[in-house]
Amino acid sequence: MPNDDHSTSRSRPDDRRLAILLATYNGARDLPAQLESFVEQTRHPDLILVSDDNSQDDTREIVKRFATEHPELELIFIEGPCRGAAQNFLNLLRHIPADVDVVALSDQDDVWMPEKLQRGLDRMDSDDASPDCPLLYCGRSWECDEVLGNQKLSRGMPRPACFGHALVQNVAGGNTMMLNRKAVDLVRAASFEAGEIVVHDWWVYQIVSGAGGRILFDDTPFILYRQHGNNLIGANRGIWAKLKRMKMLVSGGFREWNTLNIAALGASAHRLTTENRALLERFATERNQGLTRRLRLISGAGLYRMGLAGTLSLYLAAVLGRL
Repeated sequence: MPNDDHSTSRSRPDDRRLAILLATYNGARDLPAQLESFVEQTRHPDLILVSDDNSQDDTREIVKRFATEHPELELIFIEGPCRGAAQNFLNLLRHIPADVDVVALSDQDDVWMPEKLQRGLDRMDSDDASPDCPLLYCGRSWECDEVLGNQKLSRGMPRPACFGHALVQNVAGGNTMMLNRKAVDLVRAASFEAGEIVVHDWWVYQIVSGAGGRILFDDTPFILYRQHGNNLIGANRGIWAKLKRMKMLVSGGFREWNTLNIAALGASAHRLTTENRALLERFATERNQGLTRRLRLISGAGLYRMGLAGTLSLYLAAVLGRL
């Protein structure tokens, strides 16, 4: 198992070792197209790390055949923990080799545009953050149907990404995310502390922003994000999706998610900044208090969700005691 220590950047950005982290489970139908989009990248990955959760279809054979057909791309196959998609991604984080400088997270059923990896690297390079600052690059996607048609642009990020937002809403899909080595070391170490988490990408956003890392959100989409019945979360688009989310909020599902997130973040609280650790403690305490304190928590602590509907749903959760 690789250790947490890593001598950071090399002399030139071109020398960086870039790995794709691919979590798979019964994805044979769409997986070949995603793998081929890796091959078409203008900046080829140096490693493809695959964690498979005991697939019962042809997923494993497809991965092995791909590795044989593309010997120029190093591929490492590991067994997943068989505890769901979120834990499968944590398993990938725990197996990142120490010589990897940047990672890109991948779902099994999307298609990446050829410039995706290079775009993420360029955006990280253009940021003025300290070399010791964890960087999380993410962005919008083209939400589409099962045959990649009917494309619609996913929601943007009109307000700055920060821990106060991350506590109550995710910023972007994990299938768009890339992490520099400082962020990799951070989330990998935290992965051993976290117990159950809701979804890996929300947790990554929370940990990186909570530890004072930089969130780089790209308004230009570079993936085709398939929408189908097996999506773990899926796009929040259309009246039925919004009604489903509202039902989850009213029934207490949103509160249950927050409970899991608070526990996972609490286990890694020592990694958060002093300010964000205090915000986490305030959120954990005041969401359980009276209506006035719950409403004041939102307005006074800097918690927010994107858009008018998101803002109203957050206040409704406070009124109903579902934070």
